[in-house]
Amino acid sequence: MTQGHLGDTSDRLYTTDELTAYGRRRDAEATRVAGAPLVPAQQPAQQPAQQPAAEEPQGPRRFMSATDFLDRRAEEVGLGPATWGWRGWVNRVTRGLADLAMGPAEAEHETLRRAVQRDFDGPRTIAFINPKGGAAKTTGVLAAGYTFGTVRGGGVVAWDNNETRGTLGIRGTRSTHRNTTRELLEDLERFSDVYQSRIGDLGAFVRSQGDAHFDVLASDERPDVTGTIRAEDYLAVHRLLERFYRILLIDTGNNMRAENWLAAAESADLLVVTSTVREDTGYSGLWMLDALQDAGYADLKHKTVTVLSDPSPTVDDKLAADLVDVYEQRTRAVYRVPYDPALVAGSVVPYAQLSKATRQSWLRAVAGMAEAL
Repeated sequence: MTQGHLGDTSDRLYTTDELTAYGRRRDAEATRVAGAPLVPAQQPAQQPAQQPAAEEPQGPRRFMSATDFLDRRAEEVGLGPATWGWRGWVNRVTRGLADLAMGPAEAEHETLRRAVQRDFDGPRTIAFINPKGGAAKTTGVLAAGYTFGTVRGGGVVAWDNNETRGTLGIRGTRSTHRNTTRELLEDLERFSDVYQSRIGDLGAFVRSQGDAHFDVLASDERPDVTGTIRAEDYLAVHRLLERFYRILLIDTGNNMRAENWLAAAESADLLVVTSTVREDTGYSGLWMLDALQDAGYADLKHKTVTVLSDPSPTVDDKLAADLVDVYEQRTRAVYRVPYDPALVAGSVVPYAQLSKATRQSWLRAVAGMAEAL
């Protein structure tokens, strides 16, 4: 290996490769001084050397805002520590030092609750439909009202939009007054001034469901009334309720040719087909979907879900599977809810007595409704 000096004052000896590199740098420097362009040896002299592509200018860096910080913290917190079962017991005994995560059942429950609690950019109307009586529309509206109300914390109204007399007011918690949609229509002038009318004024017409945290607007209960609710009547009440409530649950009655039934279906953001696991109620719901499809309702599958209720402790499993299969083809999702004597007794629904399985099933169904909205 050849060694030599580079003309500096140090006594260090340099290798052949270092000497060669030094000579090339000196030649290149001399060429630049003479004004000739630097040309790589392997390229023809007439072609200029390729310059690296200029990097795209980057915009100003976006710093995290206060809202971004809170959103990130919420994501990091996640579902929180376990409170159910042995995991919750260990967390309580250790005063949080164990910090065990939720088990699968509790994690699913909390995820469903968060889905129900999601924000909407305006009021939402959900119409419960099936032209056959006994298809669990009224009990479905009350169960959904209980679920939306307790999980979201209020802002929910269940409205009996029957053409004449419905049963929502009978099945819901009673009130000191007997006013219904009919009396509200007769007193709509009270709410004509949007700046002066208040939600408290509706207390004379709706019936609070107490700890269930939703209200009921009953249908006409006077035997001396012969008129029906027309489409314009429905629209007037609907506009009023949208001013004061975030979730409107509509019990549509059985006459799908009635003006108020059609107006409810047209105004709904989501349709819920209710049916028991029976051939006649299942057929009635499918017949109704056929009629709506023929009438030109757009995107019917996307804006419709199905809730199938067990009418007794035991049901025909083959029929239930067939109904689930056909309704999955016609609607975006199908939810099964179990038999609960508290819902089928025909009297005022005791919300506190709903079984754990009923509450969880309706939580899953209502979370699906919220997602569809």
